[in-house]
Amino acid sequence: MPDKPLIGITIGDPAGIGGEVTLKCVAHPSVREVCHPIVVGDARLLRRLSDEYRLPFPFRIIEQKERVDRKLTAPLLMDLDNLPPQIEMGSVKKEYGRAAGQYLEVAVSRALKGEIDALVTGPINKIAFKLGGYDYSGHTEYLATLTRSNSYAMMFVAESLKVAFLTTHLSLSEAVCQVKKEKIIPLVRLTNQEMKRFGFSQPRIAIAGLNPHAGENGMFGREEVEEIVPAVEECQREGIDIKGPYPADALFSSNKNGELFDIIIALYHDQGLVPVKLYDFQKAVNITLGLPIIRTSVGHGTAFDIAGKGIADPSNMIAAIKLAVAMTRNSLSTNS
Repeated sequence: MPDKPLIGITIGDPAGIGGEVTLKCVAHPSVREVCHPIVVGDARLLRRLSDEYRLPFPFRIIEQKERVDRKLTAPLLMDLDNLPPQIEMGSVKKEYGRAAGQYLEVAVSRALKGEIDALVTGPINKIAFKLGGYDYSGHTEYLATLTRSNSYAMMFVAESLKVAFLTTHLSLSEAVCQVKKEKIIPLVRLTNQEMKRFGFSQPRIAIAGLNPHAGENGMFGREEVEEIVPAVEECQREGIDIKGPYPADALFSSNKNGELFDIIIALYHDQGLVPVKLYDFQKAVNITLGLPIIRTSVGHGTAFDIAGKGIADPSNMIAAIKLAVAMTRNSLSTNS
């Protein structure tokens, strides 16, 4: 690997803010100092956004099948040329969802070949994504398919607060049904292993309870007694440093700076995302655990309400890029 890692960036749904924040990130000195950006998207769209918002367009454009030269002197733009001439910003269309999926396919393929060192993904619109032919609930599930990964999970990082999720995009009633020992144990093992990418050889893991007061010994629900505690005890016997279940409100409030634990396992989507985004919305970065590649993503959506106005804040994508760089370097030091 060169002195600076090659970071692939997909622009996400072309009708959202992904293209705009990508341009702003690539132009940002703090990004260029730590990596070589390789953007996967549509050159015509990005050039139009560059002109409209008066943003730099510093790319050397390459075609989809062209090999990436690791000795880069300028950011690369891998042009898929897969969009109509006019884009209706802030709208849901199947061709936009299809384009977003194609950016992911190409970027993941390059990452698997070792042509890029990590992947940062821009936001997609889940409805457009599905209309475009991708029947997945989100990035995480589709990336797992592309990389043929069977054991994977979503994780969010906001500075020192790290959260892995047992379930993601499910209704609350469906998520509750997934709180089973046989699902918790593989997640704990995966989390313990993947934390090495952050430099933790023996991470301190906590798991939140499902019910109020973590069930109060079965008074407010049996999931803790029958599923979570047995899973924790089995993982402890394997030598994993995990404790819990703890009442979620107390656990997050007492560990927002990582004082007691290096990572918390949340059992459902909002249980973990509400505290993460309250803690630091601008720097909350999404990570997929269990993939053979490093993948981070912005913690926000397509922001259709401000798409096309030139006012999108790139801070979250900058944080995602910097975290991808740090994970790349940690992986190298771990494997060396």
